[in-house]
Amino acid sequence: MSLSHKFKSTRRLIQDKCGNFLVINQLPINMSGLPEADLSMISRIHPIPVFTDNYIWTLIDDNQGLACVVDPGDASPVIEYLSAQDLQLSTIFITHHHPDHTGGLGALIEQFQPQVFGPSGSNIPGIETYVKEGDSLSLFGTDFVIFEVPGHTLDHIAYYAANQAATPWLFCGDTLFAAGCGRLFEGTPEMMQQSLQKLAVLPPETEVYCTHEYTLANLKFALAAETNNTTLQKRVAIEQSKRDEGEPTLPSSIGLELATNPFLRCDSAEVIQSIESLTGNSGGSKTEVFAALRRWKDNF
Repeated sequence: MSLSHKFKSTRRLIQDKCGNFLVINQLPINMSGLPEADLSMISRIHPIPVFTDNYIWTLIDDNQGLACVVDPGDASPVIEYLSAQDLQLSTIFITHHHPDHTGGLGALIEQFQPQVFGPSGSNIPGIETYVKEGDSLSLFGTDFVIFEVPGHTLDHIAYYAANQAATPWLFCGDTLFAAGCGRLFEGTPEMMQQSLQKLAVLPPETEVYCTHEYTLANLKFALAAETNNTTLQKRVAIEQSKRDEGEPTLPSSIGLELATNPFLRCDSAEVIQSIESLTGNSGGSKTEVFAALRRWKDNF
């Protein structure tokens, strides 16, 4: 992979096992100084379904026959897909330490020797390069910025790609779901809400690649929280149609989540009224509304 002189002067190059150069740096979140031209060689993004409802997102460079997988909880379906597509695994992105996101690492590393990126501060076996808030890396010509988004777990990160031709991409693990958000296994409500707000200000066209097919269940809860949201009502029918055809409901988009996800709508009058009716308490901050929503969803 060739790099412009701008990259060479500001970034530390890391060569992966397939001879491709990946880049780690400390660029600002606004990606200042990156070229406007599309450098992406990522041809397609494919979901590999595993377990009951996980997706392992596969970013593919057909020109080079290379692939990157995000959160491989199981190695066998990945190996099977790569073999069928005649692809070599060069890279793995990890968002957090839960086994359904990391369980396949050992077998994939043994077979392919990929470059493995994951959250700084975690002790996940197999991670070769740790990344943190503000770090940037380049994969197949596409630049990704790292966001730290604790809440579901304390080590959770997301990978955001803004400088490619079509729309921005967000690989957010179990932080932001279609019409929902992750359970708070390690973080606090305030922590999770701050993480979600960090993602909510991304461009509305940003495609959201989360890692679970929870959409229909999340939409059922969203309707309970905001029954009169007409955009939400229409979304239910659309997503149900996709599942009836055996299609994923993902990716979503930031714009769609802002319009229909109750965890991003804690200032909605109807959501607040629903929480007040549920708890018997009036008023409260956005964080208090969010915390009440999350407790309600946990037992919904």
